[in-house]
Amino acid sequence: MKYVDEFRDPERAAALQQRIKHLAAQIFARRGRPLQLMEFCGGHTHTIFRYGIEQLLPDSIELVHGPGCPVCVLPRGRVDDCVALAQRPEVIFTTFGDAMRVPGSRQSLLEAKAAGADVRMVYSPLDALALARKHPSREVIFFALGFETTMPSTALTVLRAAGENIGNFSLFCNHITTVPTIKAILDSADMKIDGFLAPGHVSMVVGETPFHFVCDHYHKPLVITGFEPLDILQSLWMLLRQIHGGYCSVENQYSRVVASGGNDAGLNAIHQVFELREYFEWRGLGSIDHSGVRIREQYAAFDAERKFSLVNLQIADPKSCQCGEVLKGVIRPWQCKVFGEQCNPQKPLGALMVSSEGACAAYYNFGDQQALIRLREENGVSV
Repeated sequence: MKYVDEFRDPERAAALQQRIKHLAAQIFARRGRPLQLMEFCGGHTHTIFRYGIEQLLPDSIELVHGPGCPVCVLPRGRVDDCVALAQRPEVIFTTFGDAMRVPGSRQSLLEAKAAGADVRMVYSPLDALALARKHPSREVIFFALGFETTMPSTALTVLRAAGENIGNFSLFCNHITTVPTIKAILDSADMKIDGFLAPGHVSMVVGETPFHFVCDHYHKPLVITGFEPLDILQSLWMLLRQIHGGYCSVENQYSRVVASGGNDAGLNAIHQVFELREYFEWRGLGSIDHSGVRIREQYAAFDAERKFSLVNLQIADPKSCQCGEVLKGVIRPWQCKVFGEQCNPQKPLGALMVSSEGACAAYYNFGDQQALIRLREENGVSV
């Protein structure tokens, strides 16, 4: 299949593997420690595990799985607010499917639906708007979440609702931004990252420029990366080439999709409808300044947080859950004390085990379970 098969070619993968091993050996000989490279996006994590890319890499390269899954970083208090909205008798609450099972402090949206709340899965905000047209006597709320990737579609839906004067449609806005999150990781005392694979879908909207601070101020190389196996391997080789050469820059491996300046129409819609929040809470990471957006006053009629009274409490994860350490790359998923036992895809304790893009779910679904058990035993993690 054109534009797929050529990015899964085994001969090209083998060639890239050899280039990576060659450069990694030279870098390790000079530095004497493994390189830690972070793929920020959950889509990259999924590709890495699905195609066994980590097994192709030398021991001198460690991949760190970052917080680039918007479902995974959704705090429990915001899930509780979702459930509270969904339980209102006049509300039809709509959401993407992967958010249905994220645990709150008492219930998930799926459990609320089973208990009688009108929660419906949709594939886009336009589906939610169609429900609002169909049910004018009900308030239809769309659970808006995601990075800059999904912001344009949400913003354009609000503009369409305003143009059609649809008064029974609103958003529970949980959109988050990429750059402040990367900055928070770089400012962390535990930060040991040597380079970044940047999210291709976000870059498709925002372009290359927002990532230049990583190189200019933190002197870390960054490569904007696609989502096929050869995309990942080529981007890792590009990172190693920068590290070996002693320079850092923003390189665009995903140029077949990502334009340098981003998508003007998408950015214009975002800026028209949304503005930055002063701060926003991330599950496992705490509050990060200017890392979320809210609806501008001009479109307040479409803001569920303004229409309804929400508690909006900050609720900590269970003490046994170590999602925060995993999100920051401090530990691997298998090092979490509850991984695969008390926390599994059927009964998740943490959001990283819920989403198909979560690092814990990727380890669980695509990892060698016997090998993971041996690793846990060798490292003194109880099983």
